[in-house]
Amino acid sequence: MRVAASLLLSFALPAVLALSISDALAARREQLVLMQGNVAGKQVVDTAADGSVQVEYHYTDRGRGDRSKTRWKLAADGTLAEYEGSGNDYLLNPFEERYSQRDGLASWKNPSEQGERALGAPAFFLPLQSPPEISGALARALLRTPGQRLPVLPAGEARLETVGQYEVAGKQGPVKLSLQRISGLDFTPNSAWLHEDGSTAALIYASGWFVVIDEDLKDALPKLMELQERADAQWGAQFAQRLTHAPKGPVLIRNARLFDPRDLSATPGTSVLIEGERVIRVGPDAQVKAPADAEVVDAGGRFLMPGLWDVHKHYSSIADGALDIANGITSSRDIANNFDTFPERVRRFDAGSEIGPRVLMAGFIDGPGPYAGPTKMLVDTPEEAIKAVDFYADRGYMQIKTYSSLKPELFPLIADRAHARGLRVSGHVPAFMSARQFIEAGADELQHFLFVELNFMYPRVQDTRTKARLTEVGEHAHEFPPSKPEVREFIDFLKRHHTVLDPTMALAEDLYGGDPDAKTPPGLRGVAERFPAQAQRNLSWGALKPPHGKEEAYEQALPTMLQLLRAVHEAGVTILPGTDALAGYMLHAELEVYARAGIPNAEVLRLATLTPAQVLGVDKDRGVIAPGKLADLVLIDGDPLSDMRDIRKVDAVFKGGKRYDPAEIERALGIVPRKEAKAQGGAAP
Repeated sequence: MRVAASLLLSFALPAVLALSISDALAARREQLVLMQGNVAGKQVVDTAADGSVQVEYHYTDRGRGDRSKTRWKLAADGTLAEYEGSGNDYLLNPFEERYSQRDGLASWKNPSEQGERALGAPAFFLPLQSPPEISGALARALLRTPGQRLPVLPAGEARLETVGQYEVAGKQGPVKLSLQRISGLDFTPNSAWLHEDGSTAALIYASGWFVVIDEDLKDALPKLMELQERADAQWGAQFAQRLTHAPKGPVLIRNARLFDPRDLSATPGTSVLIEGERVIRVGPDAQVKAPADAEVVDAGGRFLMPGLWDVHKHYSSIADGALDIANGITSSRDIANNFDTFPERVRRFDAGSEIGPRVLMAGFIDGPGPYAGPTKMLVDTPEEAIKAVDFYADRGYMQIKTYSSLKPELFPLIADRAHARGLRVSGHVPAFMSARQFIEAGADELQHFLFVELNFMYPRVQDTRTKARLTEVGEHAHEFPPSKPEVREFIDFLKRHHTVLDPTMALAEDLYGGDPDAKTPPGLRGVAERFPAQAQRNLSWGALKPPHGKEEAYEQALPTMLQLLRAVHEAGVTILPGTDALAGYMLHAELEVYARAGIPNAEVLRLATLTPAQVLGVDKDRGVIAPGKLADLVLIDGDPLSDMRDIRKVDAVFKGGKRYDPAEIERALGIVPRKEAKAQGGAAP
């Protein structure tokens, strides 16, 4: 992206800034919370004369969202001396959190953590359920610290880098800001925009999906996003250059056990010859000769399979693409993102200037209202609906995904227009509509198995825009086993209509089989322990707490859903694996859930390789390792045909003939590689 030089001017950050910053920056600061450009809430920061800070923060996202009141005092070094907060988390679960630092002893407590530590040096506590303003407080503390490095509690270290200083247009005139990058808290750096006095100007997450910003700077947001995207792209390009191994000539993989999803065979002693970005020959080792200039890779009898797919993505962090590749995902579908910025990111994936898979894009459409999804594409009339479909079709999107607040009467118009433009149609079932009606009106696919379950609860449950679409399934899914006649009839209906399901079952496992007080979903246990300490703290989408008296129903929900998933598959209904969660690792969890449901492992691997390529119309190039196909391959140090947990043992990944070492990528993202963790005696599935 290019930034107009006439609008953005460098300026010198005052040399005394790091020494003069105080949290007593302004008596009261009000900031907007934006989701995809729409106002979703507010953050109000009040600073008292003694430097103590009080923050009121809330936002609403489809009937959910954080709401909290927090107070803190700073120590002389800028770290937190005292902190207390209360409110509700994203799924509306109540929380209380406290931290104190006295006489060199730090102690903290929240719903899932409790600890204390003697402090020999300054350390910054990061609350688990904090308002965004805490990022600004951390940045200011780092600016005060020699070397801009600080230990963080409960564990880890934060580092600060000033990316640049810029001048943008505010409502009251030019405003000077600095872009600060904080490393060490997650897989990749986080960014914060600060005013000259150190106060927090803006925090931009996920390419503008979620933003906290001074109201006076709202008109400057596109420029701030452009600058931050440019900085992230430069970081990603350097990362890709270090970790992408491009061969100088042909590559010959020998002695592989080759999995073919067409017939579910696994043939040992197989060679695969790659030239450029494609496979040119596959055959027994003795029949495939190495060209004189070939790089030979000895698979050592390991399992070689086509690249995996994740069909339910929302790329946000710059780490997402690299995490996918490190876990063998070479193809994906993003089904809702910022249409202003995301296509450029896909182009970077394709060009190799950012590590990531081949991505198909689906355009997101919803209706306006209090529960509208996070998108600027909100339609309320037939004309707007048709225009939205054309917008996406004209920009190379291959599918439309609708959402819960869309007027039911607009959906058939969207489906017909999308089909006329050659696009597929899927989505959440709009509120006040059943899954059966949605499919009859033209849907090709359902996102989330929840909507299969909700079909059986219609018309009693009609408004699915709220958390009710989750809780009703928790309370009543056990009432609809596959043996029930109405359930069997609906399975037959799905089969007759060639309906595709994107079930996101690892997410369902997190909701109904997870621990509400834990932050690690079931599918990441034994894996998350290898992540950076701070990145481990909020991995769960949010396990649901059963209402009093409904504990048994919730306990039976997931097992009944798994029975139904198996029945759907056995009936011939097409399933595509997707996550809607942490990149890479959760796709493995999804496949493990399918295997536990009783789908044979070989068929699970076909669902994750060839089936998406066929359904999404790219099987000419992808889905199988064969001459003429793109060289997208995964080498596994195990046997997922015998144990699906071995799908996690990814030793090497090829995308278009370029090789990636998962251990190198993980190490660069602050993750302990699987084999190193195992050698150290830690968790390593």
